[in-house]
Amino acid sequence: MEFFCYHRDRAGSTPIRAEMVEEHWSYMDRFELIARGPTFLDDDTLTGSVHVVDLPDAAAARAFVFEEPCYQAGAYRDVLLRRTSWTRHADPAEGCLVLGFLPRPEPYSGLPAPPAGLFGSGPLLSDDGTMLLGVAALAASPDDVLSPDRFTAVEVHRWQPGGRR
Repeated sequence: MEFFCYHRDRAGSTPIRAEMVEEHWSYMDRFELIARGPTFLDDDTLTGSVHVVDLPDAAAARAFVFEEPCYQAGAYRDVLLRRTSWTRHADPAEGCLVLGFLPRPEPYSGLPAPPAGLFGSGPLLSDDGTMLLGVAALAASPDDVLSPDRFTAVEVHRWQPGGRR
C-alpha cells in the first residue's frame, strides 16, 4: 500500500532539523520512497517534509511517520498521513506541493487525467481506500493543478526533490 506523508514543521524548528539531518536520512534509507523532499517558504525557511512510501499497512505507515527522528525530536507540529495510489508523471524538479481537500468525502473511483506539468500525483484516501478526501500533487507550477470549484481548501508549498546530497 502506498501512503502520502507530509510532516509540517513547528515554527522555529529549522535548527532541530539541521542537527538531525543525518539521523533523518539514515532513517529514510531503510524505506523504498516513491517521492520525497522538503517544502519551504519563499525565503528558504523549511516548512515540512513530503514522503510517499510503499508500506504493508496503515499500522506500518503510522510507525513510519511517528518514529521519524525529527518527529521524535519535536521538529514537526503535525503530520498528514493518507493512503494513496501515487502516479509518477515525470522526473521531479523543483516546483511545488499542491494539496486540495474536498468539502466532504466522496466514493473513490479514480481521478481524471492529470493536467500537464505534474511530476507526480495521487488521491488522498480514507484508511480503507474507498473514500476520496483530497488530492496531492508535485508540480512545476500551482497553476491549474486542482479545480478550485471542486476543492474547498487548497494549499501550495514550495517543494524540491529530496534525498541524500
